[in-house]
Amino acid sequence: MRRPGIHVSHPGGVRPILVVESDPDLGRVIVEQLVADNYRAKLARTAEHARVLAGSDPPALAVLGDIDTSRGALRLLEEIRAAGHCDAAWEADLPVIVVGSQAQEPDVLRAFDAGADDFVARPARYLELRARLRSILRRTERQAMRARMLKVGPLTIDPSAHVASLHGQPVGLRRLEFQLLLHLAGDPEYVFTKDELLRAVWGYRSSGSTRTVDSHASRVRRKLGVDGSRRWVINVWGVGYRLT
Repeated sequence: MRRPGIHVSHPGGVRPILVVESDPDLGRVIVEQLVADNYRAKLARTAEHARVLAGSDPPALAVLGDIDTSRGALRLLEEIRAAGHCDAAWEADLPVIVVGSQAQEPDVLRAFDAGADDFVARPARYLELRARLRSILRRTERQAMRARMLKVGPLTIDPSAHVASLHGQPVGLRRLEFQLLLHLAGDPEYVFTKDELLRAVWGYRSSGSTRTVDSHASRVRRKLGVDGSRRWVINVWGVGYRLT
């Protein structure tokens, strides 16, 4: 099974978390803790340094703290959101967490109005920051997965058309069966626990009936195994399921 960090992939590999923070001690601590949790992370101490790093190694998410001036984070955030209208190093839809000096309502509202995905008050507690970061990355990973065609050997899954085909022949799947297959195909070699699948596919916030997962997995396995050539949905005893 994978280590705890969430890996956001792109053609060149795993994309980094970009921490932009003028306080060298705080920035270093956040980056070191992220690296210890198996993330790639980079530290920029100025807006210009952040632009250079983003241009050379596009980040999966940015954490914007104190930058140059008290309003530096919001200016940089506005620049990121305007990136689609100009030649810039940034991706306009880059997820951003603002670490603000105060958690007063006007400060929070200004951050969200500028396009922040989340807001954390200083001093940023790492465990809270990590939880918010993970939540955003899970959401962006799901959105990216839904938008791209997945292919595992002769199995092809088109999330936008909600169609799965095996050896070019459509596989008749119900909605939750398709969502289960899509989730497993997002990382075919990873063993998803039943609790992970219940949260991701069924939206359960706490443990539910594992028979729900088992019954859906059994139906998907049966529908994919019509030619008997491959056992697609694998039950890892005592853990959960993987695709192949």
